[in-house]
Parts: sequence; structure tokens; C-alpha cells
Amino acid sequence: MSLPDPADHARRFTRVRMAHRTEVQEDYVELIADLIAARGEARVVDLAERFGVTTATVANTLARLKRDGLVEDRPYRSILLTQAGTAMADAARGRHALVVAFLLKLGVSRDAAELDAEGLEHHCSEETLAAMRRFTG
Repeated sequence: MSLPDPADHARRFTRVRMAHRTEVQEDYVELIADLIAARGEARVVDLAERFGVTTATVANTLARLKRDGLVEDRPYRSILLTQAGTAMADAARGRHALVVAFLLKLGVSRDAAELDAEGLEHHCSEETLAAMRRFTG
């Protein structure tokens, strides 16, 4: 087995690291948008319950999202998305739906497609997403 060129190898891992970095952001803003749409608000306790983490973990993540300009929070109020956060949530939701549709078209069960899409949606290139769009029609 031969190894890829070092520069190409580094490029691949850089892309994966970037995807991991935005994965949490995308998951959070998508869930915040979903909670606001369904309940009219998103609260720290709701996020903690749905992600299966502590409220301290959510608070730390929200601080990073606020720093990155994706959310606004006010003491004793629900969490709000900024325009950038809303745009990120919409894009993540669209990628998720596309990956699910693609997996369903391949014959994967809905449950497996939903679970698998949670990871795949963050790691597919635009080229791969375009191919999925063409395949699913």
C-alpha cells in the first residue's frame, strides 16, 4: 500500500478537522431553530436534554456560538439566532434533508438514514452534495 502525497494527505485531514469544528455549531443552531419553530423558544435545559449533555456544556458551547456571531442570549431569556445563525441552520437542515433523501433512495431504512445523516451531512463536499442532488432528482 502506498501513502498519498504528504500535501494531499494534509489537505484531507485539514478538511476533516474543519468539518469537525463546524459540526457542533451546525447541530446547535439547527436544534435552536427547530425548538424556536416548534415551541417559540430555545432554552439551555432543552438543548442539554436533547443533546444528552450537561447545562454547563451547553453554556460553554453557547458562549462560543455567541463569540462567533451565531446566537444571542440574554439573562433569563431564551436563546435567539442571529442572521448568520439562521443561515447556518437553514443550510444544515437542507444538507440533512438531502442526505436523508439520498440514503432512502439507496434503500436505507428511514431510521438508519436519519441517524447516518447526522454525521454525513457535515462531511460531504459540495461536489458530493451536487451528485446526491442529481441522483435523488
